Amino acid sequence: MNYLLTRSARSGLTVLLVVTFTFFILRMSGDPAMMILSADAPPEAIEAFRQSWGLDAPLSHQYFGYLGNILAGNFGVSMRNGASAMSLVLEAIPATLAITLPAFVLKLLLGIPAGVFAAFHRNTWVDRLIMSFSVAGHSMPSFVLGVLLVLIFAVSLGWLPSGGYASWGHAILPIITLSIGGAAVLARYTRSAMLEVLGQPYIRAASAKGLSWRHVVIRHALPNAAAPILTITGLMLGALIAGAVVVESVFSWPGVGRLIVSAVANRDLAVVQAALLLVTFSMVGANLLVDALNVMIDPKIRSSK
Repeated sequence: MNYLLTRSARSGLTVLLVVTFTFFILRMSGDPAMMILSADAPPEAIEAFRQSWGLDAPLSHQYFGYLGNILAGNFGVSMRNGASAMSLVLEAIPATLAITLPAFVLKLLLGIPAGVFAAFHRNTWVDRLIMSFSVAGHSMPSFVLGVLLVLIFAVSLGWLPSGGYASWGHAILPIITLSIGGAAVLARYTRSAMLEVLGQPYIRAASAKGLSWRHVVIRHALPNAAAPILTITGLMLGALIAGAVVVESVFSWPGVGRLIVSAVANRDLAVVQAALLLVTFSMVGANLLVDALNVMIDPKIRSSK
């Protein structure tokens, strides 16, 4: 219990730091009045805009007012259209989840079996081939992979649309782009975790009894290698929204990631802050969930905390 309480306190501090950092960085990066009204607007109009949005107040006053509004459930409104900032973010979430959830499942289906197979064929050409693909997939930036997939499957072959949100076909390339890097990371972590377990005496004993490869993996190896795999999987789950920022921009996908990019470009402060707050909560919540699950499955943690 103390372990989880400590983790919860650290998570709360993390949220506060992210909120603080986001608040000050956004206000240091440019004047929203100049972006929204343009530099040619009369000085009186610019000053009136700043007063109406409280931008003329001292930063400390704006900051503590912002914290108070968050605690009261008020996340502000968009400077562009006056809509609730959080409602704009929540409206974009279904589009983001439409590609990130299938991509998450695909990461698991590709990464874990590849890591297990590589571990059981350690130092063979199969292992080296899988790890080479893993390094390449992890090293390639998502925007480069996305553009490459567009050039191959949309431009050259004409099989899939290059972007948009009109049909399920538009989701295929974003899903593949989001899943490749995560599957590569998961394969490497799974391989390392499995290699530590496969050297244990109980695994050799199970193999000596004549148990099948599948039985050894499912009943003995994977459960004991679950902790590190669960940790990296939880981090990926928490990053579902944040990880789509670049990919949604590449494929013109109308999700939270594209909303963040647009709001940052327009200095729409409330929308950026609401979106990043949601991303922070999702990542912190996923980390807390992983910590709780690790306490349940790992006796060492329970006995030492």
